[in-house]
Amino acid sequence: MKIKEMMKFAWDNYRQYALGKNELRPLSRNGHIGNMFGGLRGATVIDALDTLYIMELEEEFQEAKQWVEKSFDLNVNGEASLFEVNIRYIGGLLATYYLTGEEVFKSKALELGEKLLPAFNTPTGIPRGWHELELGLGISWKQHLGRIWDLAPGIPAPLRALWQPSVRNIRRVLSRVEKPQGLYPNFLSPVTGSWVQRILMLCKMTEHFSPDCTFHLSSFLKSNAASSPQEAGKRKERTRALTRTCSLYIMNLKLFSAFPTTDHVSIGGLGDSFYEYLIKSWLMSDKKDSEAKKMYDDALEAIEKHLVKKSAGGLTYIAEWRGGILDHKMGHLACFSGGMIALGAQHGPEERRQRHMELAAEITSTCHESYTRSDTRLGPEAFRFDAGSEATATRLSERYYILRPEVVESYMYLWRLTHDPKYRHWGWDVVQALEKHCRVESGFSGIRDVYTTTPTHDNMQQSFFLAETLKYLYLLFCEDDVLSLEDWVFNTEAHPLPINHTDFKAACLTAIPSSLKLLDLGSAFPLITAKLCGPGGWNIFVHSCDILVTIGSFSNLGEKKSLSEQVVKTENVVSKFLPS
Repeated sequence: MKIKEMMKFAWDNYRQYALGKNELRPLSRNGHIGNMFGGLRGATVIDALDTLYIMELEEEFQEAKQWVEKSFDLNVNGEASLFEVNIRYIGGLLATYYLTGEEVFKSKALELGEKLLPAFNTPTGIPRGWHELELGLGISWKQHLGRIWDLAPGIPAPLRALWQPSVRNIRRVLSRVEKPQGLYPNFLSPVTGSWVQRILMLCKMTEHFSPDCTFHLSSFLKSNAASSPQEAGKRKERTRALTRTCSLYIMNLKLFSAFPTTDHVSIGGLGDSFYEYLIKSWLMSDKKDSEAKKMYDDALEAIEKHLVKKSAGGLTYIAEWRGGILDHKMGHLACFSGGMIALGAQHGPEERRQRHMELAAEITSTCHESYTRSDTRLGPEAFRFDAGSEATATRLSERYYILRPEVVESYMYLWRLTHDPKYRHWGWDVVQALEKHCRVESGFSGIRDVYTTTPTHDNMQQSFFLAETLKYLYLLFCEDDVLSLEDWVFNTEAHPLPINHTDFKAACLTAIPSSLKLLDLGSAFPLITAKLCGPGGWNIFVHSCDILVTIGSFSNLGEKKSLSEQVVKTENVVSKFLPS
């Protein structure tokens, strides 16, 4: 198969010129490290592992495995993006473990997961965006909504008891917050709940927090009582405008303060993974996490009502919302939504299923148009529907293509769920365009302008090209039983993780092992979750997508108890601010 050859070509050149670095620079034939991963190396190795295995590139897979065994050093010192480390490193290692059963991948995932755990030590459990891997310190108090949801799913049972209260608080925050047009903010505070958030939007908040991040309601009330009626009226009006405009979640909030940094709503970059993981969390729970399903259904209803638009030329797209004004723009990252909506459509009433499948097909068709309307037949980073423009980039800064996967991701889902041959035809067009415009002598490179037949290259073979783009193209042309959607869910980096088809309610009634040291990722997994998390806890996140943390290496229950007490303490802090 041609796509398999492309994967081998991409891997062979990475191995030859950049093995151990994070990405290959194919034009200069050297490696790129970057600053996203806090000193971690080998992002392409970890991202490529499961793709190599799925494609049965056995020799190449063994090369990657050997590097993980002998050269993957976790004793690093640097500031890492918690989101990127989770979706690529944890996701890649965990997926490969589930595919192969080989312990090296699990042990590395556990070791790395434990290094990331301190980032969750915040009052609500919402993690910090950047994390110092050596010291366990959070660097940034600003966290993207989509990045948060990438972290919350996927923590297997052993350590879930330590952070489950935080997960519950996150959901309480999300369920209670008033949101413009029914969507969620891109940034959330690790302290505030919805009721507190409404108050905080009326003031400059930080003066009412103590050093331990506790919000002092009395301080707030005192300062606002001294405000003039005119100023209080202005603040009240601003709050109403932000929180009641059609009920959508604001995209950007400062951590701790919950004050909006921008009044921006989108399903593209910064928030996309959140919506994706709502439906996927439900699927991974064997369809028992009803809370996640309801949140997904409500959010999609708001998207349909307020963001889905049709252009003059009949193209359906999902706009963005900025301060109450629609921005008729759709990013390449938002093109994943066709596949997400199609996946979610399989699990609802027939009328809604049909409507959502039509919507998924229309959005995917629009993203396809963004490809076919370029000279390279590859899509731009973003495209617009204004000033006579239809599915084209009107700004120079949006004309590039960096080997992104979202469009072919939707092709794969729509093919699997409809078997309409056009999706394979469209996918093959992408294969040919990649070969013609992105393949260079020593790998694949992104291009700077999709609207020229002789584009210049950006000299970067992204790790996600091997993890996602080539994997989704390969699966598009495979039989449906290769990573069946009935049994596997893909994280946002296309790393497959198995759906747990266990009866969790029955597991709740079963006794658990007396020693937490015996806990593992095996068959006792759901049983332990049910018992340790308590009633209702079993169905919150089951065997899900990204961060893997475990208590397996802890030597005694005393350490576990200490961490649990921290979580309970922070839960109690937040509970004070949430209405009963």
